[in-house]
Amino acid sequence: MKRLNYIFISIVFVTLALQGCRSLNPSVMLKTGKDFKYDEFPKEPSPVYKIAINDMVSFSIFSNDGFKLVDVTTLSGEAVVTGGAVGGVGVASTRGNLQYKVEFDGTVKLPLLGHVSLKGMTIREAEVLLEEKYSAFYNKPYVLVEVTNRRVIVFPGAAGAARVVPLANENTTLLEGLAEAGGIAQSGMAYRVKLIRGDLKNPQVYLIDLSTIEGVKKADLILQANDIIYVQPKLRLGNDVMTQVLPYLSFITTLIVSYEFFKTLHP
Repeated sequence: MKRLNYIFISIVFVTLALQGCRSLNPSVMLKTGKDFKYDEFPKEPSPVYKIAINDMVSFSIFSNDGFKLVDVTTLSGEAVVTGGAVGGVGVASTRGNLQYKVEFDGTVKLPLLGHVSLKGMTIREAEVLLEEKYSAFYNKPYVLVEVTNRRVIVFPGAAGAARVVPLANENTTLLEGLAEAGGIAQSGMAYRVKLIRGDLKNPQVYLIDLSTIEGVKKADLILQANDIIYVQPKLRLGNDVMTQVLPYLSFITTLIVSYEFFKTLHP
């Protein structure tokens, strides 16, 4: 019987060794090695957002430098001009919820103008460009541009709790983004919050400790579109080890019981 016990223990250790660490907490994402060098926090404010491919852009046009902006009633229809043509005193506006997609070539198909390249421009640069182009149709056009699908992805540290959070404000902070997603999950580690930014082929990765007041100071970081906030979850070694080992234990126990049973039949 002692020999069977030794075999049993050996099989358990061999099973764990063969399974390796990857089988423990396999749902943990975005791991970094012990020697991984995190990026330093930018000393300057976050750069102004630039329009990118697949952005959804909405805009409104008003003539006469927006003189009658307060008198405009936004309609649900195609671009509307009231009060006349070029040089008039009327006001032009687009649909209230009409959006235009930045296509694969970086252009947006707009009323009267056709395809206009906006990729890589800031909101202000896009407004200036459109004001110049629409000046051929309206007297002193005043353009307002908004990117409506700016968002960040938040993983709060619990399985199935990830959320896509729209950036309704230009100055949304990291703490506000986490709050929009419901905060850090109970299984999340507040002292290991990763902010991943930029091109995913060569991203910037920041590590933030939100468990202390000193660390919270870094949470004032302004979020940019397509940022990823990842709260590292706690390792569940006990539960995961048992989940991995129990099927093998059950199989080995069955073998031992069967062996002892046949041994009693044939002493």
